Amino acid sequence: MGTSVALLPGLPLLGAAALLLGGRRTDRWGHVVATAVVFASFGLAVAAFVTMLGRPIDERRVGTVLFSWVPAPELSVDFGLALDPLSICFVLLITGVGGLVHVYSMAYMRDDPHRRRFFAYLNLFVAAMLVLVMADNFLGLYLGWEGVGLASYLLIGFWSHKPSAATAARKAFVVNRVGDIGLAVALMIMVAEVGSVSYDAVFAAVGTELGQGTTTALGLLLLLAACGKSAQVPLQSWLGDAMEGPTPVSALIHAATMVTAGVYLIVRSGAIFEAAPAAQTAVVAVGAVTLLVGAIIGCAKDDIKKALAASTMSQIGYMVLAAGLGPAGYAVAIMHLLTHGFFKAGLFLGAGSVMHAMNDETDMRRYGGLARVLPVTAVTFGLAYLAIIGVPPFAGFWSKDGIIEAALDEGGVRGVLLGAATVLGAGITAFYMTRVMILTFGGRARWNADEVHPHEAPASVHPHEAPASMTAPMAILAIGSVGAGAVLAVGDRLSEWLAPVVGEHEPAHLVPVWMVTTVVLLTVAVGVGLAVRQYARRDVPLVAPTGSRLTRAARRDLYGDDLNEAIAMRPGQRLTAGIVRLDEVGVDGAVGAVATTVRAASDRLRLLQNGFVRTYALSMFGGAVLVLAVTLALGSGS
Repeated sequence: MGTSVALLPGLPLLGAAALLLGGRRTDRWGHVVATAVVFASFGLAVAAFVTMLGRPIDERRVGTVLFSWVPAPELSVDFGLALDPLSICFVLLITGVGGLVHVYSMAYMRDDPHRRRFFAYLNLFVAAMLVLVMADNFLGLYLGWEGVGLASYLLIGFWSHKPSAATAARKAFVVNRVGDIGLAVALMIMVAEVGSVSYDAVFAAVGTELGQGTTTALGLLLLLAACGKSAQVPLQSWLGDAMEGPTPVSALIHAATMVTAGVYLIVRSGAIFEAAPAAQTAVVAVGAVTLLVGAIIGCAKDDIKKALAASTMSQIGYMVLAAGLGPAGYAVAIMHLLTHGFFKAGLFLGAGSVMHAMNDETDMRRYGGLARVLPVTAVTFGLAYLAIIGVPPFAGFWSKDGIIEAALDEGGVRGVLLGAATVLGAGITAFYMTRVMILTFGGRARWNADEVHPHEAPASVHPHEAPASMTAPMAILAIGSVGAGAVLAVGDRLSEWLAPVVGEHEPAHLVPVWMVTTVVLLTVAVGVGLAVRQYARRDVPLVAPTGSRLTRAARRDLYGDDLNEAIAMRPGQRLTAGIVRLDEVGVDGAVGAVATTVRAASDRLRLLQNGFVRTYALSMFGGAVLVLAVTLALGSGS
């Protein structure tokens, strides 16, 4: 089984290498190879999962060491990969959803002249994410972490001929680098304090070599890293701009790979956070704030992809909050991550199908009535919609309600605040997702309305359903949106499966489950009703109204970019300008002053070298007189 473990990331990595090094010779068949290697990895993952099911609980971990990575005397690190009940969940999600995204991309990117390079980047992305979740130490995780960052930069900026795409790629890279610093510094602390970066050694050192202060610092640094990759406050600003990449990239990044990396890091490092209550509280606070911030932003976006991007930010916030609850929340965090992989990928691929039908138009105000001409897309998108708003028995109902119950089980003021935040988030989610459904598939057709923009009348479009290679992955994801939650939740299957890694926990149920479900469903119904009243019973404004202060703020992502500019960019610019001024005035000025002085002195001395013999004779005579005078003066003094 060790060989198959290595092949899981190895196959897509080989696919990426073949397509990038093969050049144009692979243009005709490169996309097929790229898709085949991902499905091959998925097949290996399924086989590994079945094998693990047949083993005793304490033997469900298998790994292999490929080579000695850092053979230093005081720090020896092997490059090892391992599968356990936690990592296999991610591997199945990454390869399964990733394979469907590859199939969808075959048609979506059919006419792109650089399709082969796009598929190479997709393979690289999948390989890096698999290394991240399968590494058996923090250094290997860091390798996959940076690989995902590189691949996301390449994919978000794939259409780099568009200035907006190039800018979005740079922004994603820079913001993620801020978070990556946290992980890098955490690694340095591990090496300095523990002398190892292996999971077992670091977790065993908690409470012994690692004191309370150091453990808290480690937790906060790891949280900073998670905020960058998973687009959590305050490092969330890159996520909406990342929509400039091709739509399949959005599905891959937002559903199955990059944004889930932060959740994985927190759950994997649970021993650190459990020993650092301050860091654990910070995780919960970040998740609670982000789930509300993302939901509010999603209410004000007219771009369908950006509305879904804000939704991703909010849903990841739920997962981070749950992960911050410790053993009480680990299992439901992973459950929501898995169900989210189905319905969010389905939503993004559905958005891509709509764009495919609408000449790449993304403004939902120019949609309307598409359910009649895109029936398959409407149904699959609608099932994912029911899942994300938490309608029973769809997938999101089981996982999101589980997080709300875990939040309320905290008890006291903390439980009330967290429970209120999660329930309010569910209501806002129902509002903005119903808005997306109505604007896109309901009401009258607005796609050929000349009055959409007075000075920018859209070209005439004739919507049509996507080909089978695009609708088939959407249908499979829709099935997961319907049933994945029940499969994972009934009988506490997922909790029991993850117990060897995250520990066991018996829910307190301080608030009866039926009461939680009733309150949540009523809140969701209110959100749906408000959206129907606002968008189904009134004409959709073809030009966005000014709106309230909150609406204007949400359109600007609650001033996330402005805050980053005020805190980081402008002070950085002033610091840079000051350093440049110091260099110009101080360093360059000092060098210039020395040069000016030497030049002035040389100019004066040059006057004496004029080529006239009488001047030289006079100088010699004066010097002789001076020497004689000094000699006589010294002689008389003695």
